[in-house]
Amino acid sequence: MYEAEQSSKDKNIKTEVVRNACEVLSKIYNPDTCSATIATEVHKIVYETLNDNDPYKHLKRQSNKIAKSLLPKVEYLIKRSKNPLKTAMICSIIGNMMDFGISGGSKKPEVLQDIFDKIFDEGLGYDDFDRVQEILKEAKHVVLFTDNCGEIVFDKVLCRELKRFNSNIRLTLVVRGEPIISDATIEDAKELKFEEVVDEILTTGCFAVGVDFVRLPDKVKDILDKIDLIMCKGMANYEAFSETDYRPIAYLLRTKCSPIADSMNIPLNVNAIKLYE
Repeated sequence: MYEAEQSSKDKNIKTEVVRNACEVLSKIYNPDTCSATIATEVHKIVYETLNDNDPYKHLKRQSNKIAKSLLPKVEYLIKRSKNPLKTAMICSIIGNMMDFGISGGSKKPEVLQDIFDKIFDEGLGYDDFDRVQEILKEAKHVVLFTDNCGEIVFDKVLCRELKRFNSNIRLTLVVRGEPIISDATIEDAKELKFEEVVDEILTTGCFAVGVDFVRLPDKVKDILDKIDLIMCKGMANYEAFSETDYRPIAYLLRTKCSPIADSMNIPLNVNAIKLYE
């Protein structure tokens, strides 16, 4: 319904969107199926019904704009921090609040300006940073899977700080292969000039919530098999990767819904860095 509101004013189309989404969900729902896989199919039928391949286009642009306006604050916090890398991670996690159409997310991009200081002052509700930092000290190759627009602006700062922390790290950025919900794509990465702070930019290769490992490009698969650390932003990447045995993997996210918080054994509505080894 949220996507339909972004794309159309036609009540008949909105009704058709809900009907088609419910029909698909009723056919494919299975507690044993990855939630991201189910969500992908629901979003797919909604986009097809709307005849719109990017209903969040305006929200994504606005999210990046709002995040850019907060960069001076982020840079100030990092500059005065005793641990710039940790502060960069926290700011990157705060950007994960830019999630639309879900409970615990944002109603509009401008909300981030109002809540940034409050969320930063909360710090980390779950903190595996010290262990992640130890891995990063010796790491030769790290891959970062991005999540939403808006927060990707802060992800660039994080990538820069990762390189400053360990200049020997080869850093690979992976964005979504096609527009889906408010997630960042290759266009966002290029517009933000991520080539300044990472060694390569790859994509998940397809339309999918999080990562579809069946359709994941071979190059990304090869990297995952020999990586020193996988870093994942946001809940959708957790939904996908938590169904796999890839290790070590560090999740940087805000726990915005109970199923994710319960699965990770972390309180609801906290900033979290959680490592699985």
